[in-house]
Amino acid sequence: MTDPSRLVTFVGSSSGPWRIVSSHATIGLPLPPAARLRIVPGCATAPTDDARWALRGVTSNERYVTRPEKLQLVAQSPSLGRPTADCAALIPIRKNTAWWALTQDERRHIFEEQSHHTQIGLDYLPAIARRLHHCRDLGEPQPFDFLTWFEFASHDAPAFDALLARLRASREWTFVEREPELRLVRD
Repeated sequence: MTDPSRLVTFVGSSSGPWRIVSSHATIGLPLPPAARLRIVPGCATAPTDDARWALRGVTSNERYVTRPEKLQLVAQSPSLGRPTADCAALIPIRKNTAWWALTQDERRHIFEEQSHHTQIGLDYLPAIARRLHHCRDLGEPQPFDFLTWFEFASHDAPAFDALLARLRASREWTFVEREPELRLVRD
């Protein structure tokens, strides 16, 4: 059973503190259109209002980082909800069966030694805060493997674009089969 304190549901509807300013599919199908986004902690059941979609994930341990990398991430990572972070992005990702057929050490090798995922993220700290939510840990089928939530100030949007470009150019992204991208602003 999933610990409800780690569970989060991202709800696309007509209400919420985040206004969706753009939504498109980088790879695969987009999400159905929605005007706003709200983040509901611990929501274990489907929302019953005008939700266009609800994506669930749980926070978990870091799976591909070494101890020195984890210490560096903890020391440099800003918290979510900073007043200056008026922009956000929600990027759900589903990787293909070839990725999941690899062993943990093979995925780590691609993730870090070839793609340098952690170092790329570190290059953009503390401007960009992020939290990864795992969907495969929920025990029931989900449309995505991961939900990545980013927050940043509007003047850091070019840095965020550079971060995404570097990650998407890596070998790791050859295993991605669906990746919608939503950009948001807090009103």
